[in-house]
Amino acid sequence: MNESIVETPAAGAVVVHALQESELAGFLEGRQAFLAGYAQTSDFKAKAGQILIAPNTEGAIDRVLFGLGGSADPMALRALAARLPAGDYRLAATPAGMSADQAALAFALGAYRYGRYKQGGVGDHARLFVEGADVAEVRQQAHACALARDMINTPANDMGPLQIETIAREIAHHHGAQITVITGEGLLEANYPAIHAVGRAAVEARAPRMIELQWGEADKPLVAIVGKGVVFDTGGLDIKPSAGMRLMKKDMGGAAHALALGRMIMAAGLPVRVAILAPVVENAISGDAMRPGDVLNSRKGLTIEVGNTDAEGRLILADALTRAAELSPALTLDLATLTGAARAALGPEIPPYYTDDDVLAQQIQTASDQTGDPLWRMPLWKPYADALDSEIADIKNDPDAWAQAGSVTAALFLQRFAPAGPWAHFDIFAWNGRGRPGRPAGGEAQAIRALYRLVRDRFS
Repeated sequence: MNESIVETPAAGAVVVHALQESELAGFLEGRQAFLAGYAQTSDFKAKAGQILIAPNTEGAIDRVLFGLGGSADPMALRALAARLPAGDYRLAATPAGMSADQAALAFALGAYRYGRYKQGGVGDHARLFVEGADVAEVRQQAHACALARDMINTPANDMGPLQIETIAREIAHHHGAQITVITGEGLLEANYPAIHAVGRAAVEARAPRMIELQWGEADKPLVAIVGKGVVFDTGGLDIKPSAGMRLMKKDMGGAAHALALGRMIMAAGLPVRVAILAPVVENAISGDAMRPGDVLNSRKGLTIEVGNTDAEGRLILADALTRAAELSPALTLDLATLTGAARAALGPEIPPYYTDDDVLAQQIQTASDQTGDPLWRMPLWKPYADALDSEIADIKNDPDAWAQAGSVTAALFLQRFAPAGPWAHFDIFAWNGRGRPGRPAGGEAQAIRALYRLVRDRFS
């Protein structure tokens, strides 16, 4: 991997000054008149994301000025990585309001490009030295986020259930974790009936599977991380329109995030045990596909009426969360690209999360603020649970229309299967619909930097 964060400054590295608007005048005062004049001519005012690549009198790059706007967003340097020409740079000073690690990680995340299917790849990029940064720690987090983004960006023909299993096995091997994979008809024998029902319509080579990875010492508290892994979602017999199906290669984003978060925790050697639980299926259409009106069994023993085959993610998560409960975790986190309603409520850039544990919610919000990884708590509004009542089964997967709040009712469905104790559900989007400097259009890692900080601080 071509690293964007380096351990030592290269000889001749260009100096980068990251400045807030209020700092610009003081910075320019007393410096070469040429630089101040060039900044004025270029209308550089240190607004957020502004960049000034200043030449010396001979025309070579002398230094770079980068605008932070009115405050230092911990992720501000993501945009810098996308705007610098390839070469070696050195950050003059870590901006006030962020740590050296935050500055370095933001730059590393902003340098991400996906070039698997482009001739020549993505080419060279800028490399930055940040004094005081823990380069090993920054790289581990950046690599984990890149893994999630790579998996999400990869089309479904190259990212099926077997490929996700292969990635999970590679992670387990690298970190000395145990891994168990139950596939196809074996899911029925092992009592994962809902996972089997959702994935059984796929061809044999893309058979459904339950991936379980465990790491850590037996006397440590267990963190269960559950991720929805629908490698492609046609909607099933309740088929999606073409526009709704276009991005469904990303419907395995929850599994990608779960693997990435688990990898961060293992790489850091945090004092916990980790169980990564990833139900992985393709919601395909065939003569064996589940039908609207079917009643499914679940691992928990609750029967589920299928009102809509396009609400399949919560079905596979039901079995996985039940398995998590059997492990008696100290903390359970589940991540899923679950509902369009979450996007209608908060848009694509702020994932909602749900928990009835106020202490956990505060810790999540603190970690979100500290890492610049936006999250927003939504209510587990109990009166809406009635919308999930079924006339013939214990629960149904599509709420009555009167409840309207689709992301809330999805969370309430999952809560019926979640382990006792601290649990939080994250309804992520995992995608940048628009390209911005440092945030190219395509797969995005959401919530896992904050959750890594949460686990680190909660169990330190």
